[in-house]
Amino acid sequence: MSFLIAMAGKGGTGKTTMAAMALRYLIEHGKTPVLAVDADANSNFNEVLGLEVEMTVGQAREEMKKGGGLVDITKDQLIEMRINQALVEADGFDLISMGQPEGPGCYCAANNLVVRFMDALQKNYPYIVMDNEAGMEHVSRLTTKDVNLLVLVSDPSWRGIQAARRLKDLAQQLKIVVGRTVLIVNRATNGISSRSQEEIAAQGLELAGLIPEDPLIAEFDSQGRPTYQLPADSPALQAAFAIFGRLLP
Repeated sequence: MSFLIAMAGKGGTGKTTMAAMALRYLIEHGKTPVLAVDADANSNFNEVLGLEVEMTVGQAREEMKKGGGLVDITKDQLIEMRINQALVEADGFDLISMGQPEGPGCYCAANNLVVRFMDALQKNYPYIVMDNEAGMEHVSRLTTKDVNLLVLVSDPSWRGIQAARRLKDLAQQLKIVVGRTVLIVNRATNGISSRSQEEIAAQGLELAGLIPEDPLIAEFDSQGRPTYQLPADSPALQAAFAIFGRLLP
């Protein structure tokens, strides 16, 4: 069974960049191959990783509905073939993207396709890194509903900590089985305020560490360069590696 790392956080907290850093940590420490899953409706995990996505799970479903232009092939065979085609292969990892929902707020059909083949996919990857949107419904639809490590990403603000707590509550409401839930505070300049520290303690959140504000990330973003390729001396990358070194087996 794969070790599943799920990222969650409100928009703008840097959770996709954090997912890329977790992925890079795994690869640089020989924990390969890794399956990267982009489950955010605003899909940009591939951009952070520097990859092109030619087919998403949502597009695979649309082709399946139209028959895909193939004959002498069962629907299950067609789905499996399209899901495999949606996998983008890279050095040490593969990426699969959910793509846009078919209707307003509807991700059920695309999720169901991933669920049908997730068990088979898991056998090929000792680790899975899943980047989620603010909600956790994608994780809740997995066959096992087991998350080994849920990483809540927040900015240093009190409101950000509140949002992280709500995500933790949502995971419990959706009956997602989580082995360990931790909080990573991103873009910290001078630590975190006493009020935020008090809120973390009051909400029973486990603070895994702080990621410092790193001008290299803003520079990479402004130039359209994948932050997955940050140099080794990046303060944010070094802090993330130290955190994941403590968290991951």
